[in-house]
Amino acid sequence: MSETPVIRVVIADDNRPFRRGVRLRLEHADGIVVVGEAANGRDALAGALSEHADVVLMDLEMPEMNGIDATRAIVETSHGKTRVIVLTSHGEDHLVMRALGNGAAGYLLKTHDSAQLVEAIRAAHRGDALVSTHVTGPVLREIVDRRLTPADREKLASLSPTESRVVRLLSEGITSNEQLAAQLVVSVNTIRTHIQSSLRKVDVADRTQLALWGVRVGAELTPRPDGRF
Repeated sequence: MSETPVIRVVIADDNRPFRRGVRLRLEHADGIVVVGEAANGRDALAGALSEHADVVLMDLEMPEMNGIDATRAIVETSHGKTRVIVLTSHGEDHLVMRALGNGAAGYLLKTHDSAQLVEAIRAAHRGDALVSTHVTGPVLREIVDRRLTPADREKLASLSPTESRVVRLLSEGITSNEQLAAQLVVSVNTIRTHIQSSLRKVDVADRTQLALWGVRVGAELTPRPDGRF
């Protein structure tokens, strides 16, 4: 009989007592070992790489590098081999979308019990995505499954490069026309035109649905204006 693979976990949170509490909650879970802790995003990135972590539990609000930027860096640097679960007190929709859009494999609130946390770690290690039902309204449920359909690929191909950038920025939580215009260095009227065109091409009713679709297709979109994916 084959042995259960050991899942190597790094806990990233600037609250030391909370990190200790999470470590204690995971100590008796079969097949899970905590190999490191980090108090900020930069140390989380370094620890994930040096400890060959399979899963990182990531807080959002941390010094030096926030959790979303650290998530993006870990996923990109590890080429997706290290999976990141956001573990936070904040459940706002735009944070969920930004975290998943930047590569997080899961999003949980800190109020989850030990069994739910263990299951989330195992799900992430299997390659599944898991979003807490406590933060997932009906409009967000579709982002859990990111597999691209043939229809998605046709929609991607129909978007112009600028439209694709608009969708990417929406998926990262940049929602106002003024902010989008500043990012792309165009007028607000031009942004309105691009959004209307993108809504038609992607066949969704509003910009929230457009942002959710952008989260799901993720890395297939055109890079941000600053060159980052």
